[in-house]
Amino acid sequence: MSGHSKWASIKHKKGAADAKRGKIFTKIIREITVAAKLGGGDVEGNPRLRTAVLKARSENMPKDNIDRAIKKGIGGLEGTDYVELVYEAYGHGGVALMIDALTDNKNRTAADVRSVLTKSGGNLGESGCVGYLFNRKGIIVFSAEKYSEDEIFEAALEAGAEDVASHGDVFEVLTLPDDFATVLESLQNAGFEQISAEVTKIADTTIALDTEQTHKILRLIERLEDLDDIQSVSTNLEIADDYVPED
Repeated sequence: MSGHSKWASIKHKKGAADAKRGKIFTKIIREITVAAKLGGGDVEGNPRLRTAVLKARSENMPKDNIDRAIKKGIGGLEGTDYVELVYEAYGHGGVALMIDALTDNKNRTAADVRSVLTKSGGNLGESGCVGYLFNRKGIIVFSAEKYSEDEIFEAALEAGAEDVASHGDVFEVLTLPDDFATVLESLQNAGFEQISAEVTKIADTTIALDTEQTHKILRLIERLEDLDDIQSVSTNLEIADDYVPED
């Protein structure tokens, strides 16, 4: 678990710095569309859709974009059919990678993922080779410079969070996947503004690497997440609280 908050914070800052808002929106819109298709367009009655919509709002996505994505999912507008895929892979130092995709072309996505892994020193594994290391959790990250540990801890537990951890310059609020939306909304209503919020896969145990190898793994993850079809990449890499990202 250690280090995950640091990575969440790094991703958020790099995403803003690299002006990837459009790509982030595209990925969230796909998730909203698939969630609505599978579970219906009622945000309150569809937990997966509710989570996706909260993610969209946290990224300041316009309401019209959200509504159009829901309509596509329930068949109200013409749209593309996406399928969900999960790739399991290894990176430098035996670090595990869980790669989640939404795609309209399985062959293209598989080729793209394999190409990035090969060029970046990773390799695809067999189904199930690393999946057992991960559990789905909600993770909400807050700045330790903006809030105290006591106020985050008290508010999070009162909202129904599973755990709260401190990692240097951030606090990490963990929830069960089904409780994520409720906890996030409760904290937002209480006036707390998160750095990031998502339901993702968290590793039960982590691997620590040296700085150079950590740089390589993070570059690999970034290249994978730059692919249009990739929604998220989870890892069991432990990132030290004092780790300094590359410029």
